[in-house]
Amino acid sequence: MTDDQLNQLSAAVGARLQRSHATVTAAESCTGGWISKVITDIAGSSAWFERGFVTYSNEAKQQLIGVSAATLEQWGAVSEPVVREMALGALQAAHADYAIAVSGIAGPDGGSADKPTGTVWFGFASARGVVARRQLFAGDREAVRRQATAYALQTLHDDFLENKLDTV
Repeated sequence: MTDDQLNQLSAAVGARLQRSHATVTAAESCTGGWISKVITDIAGSSAWFERGFVTYSNEAKQQLIGVSAATLEQWGAVSEPVVREMALGALQAAHADYAIAVSGIAGPDGGSADKPTGTVWFGFASARGVVARRQLFAGDREAVRRQATAYALQTLHDDFLENKLDTV
């Protein structure tokens, strides 16, 4: 997805949020703030983007958005339980209506047999609950991060804001 396509997608997310007078926050690890950057590239995004959390380290996940040390220890940062806690923690900390959380292995190193490079977990939260999804992206570090950014925004736009995702 090109920068222009990411900007169009972000604008579409913003338009949908504005229509419902809602806000979103992002808790990002492997994307390093890219989702927040794409959102804030849109003029007027302050009406619908509350704040972003770049929680690259485990300590940041714990301190800024309340991820449990026990969850990190048991499951690792790139896991469903962690992105669920990230999304819920960001939602609460930002007092937003929706939250996106992302944690993954962008590479080129850090992958394993269980969690290969390109593995990214996503969490989406609202007052309705939280949903987590796992994706495996191909390519170099930038490609994985770009695909993760696009996937997070597209899923928020197409599924979560339309109430199509079941909460667990």
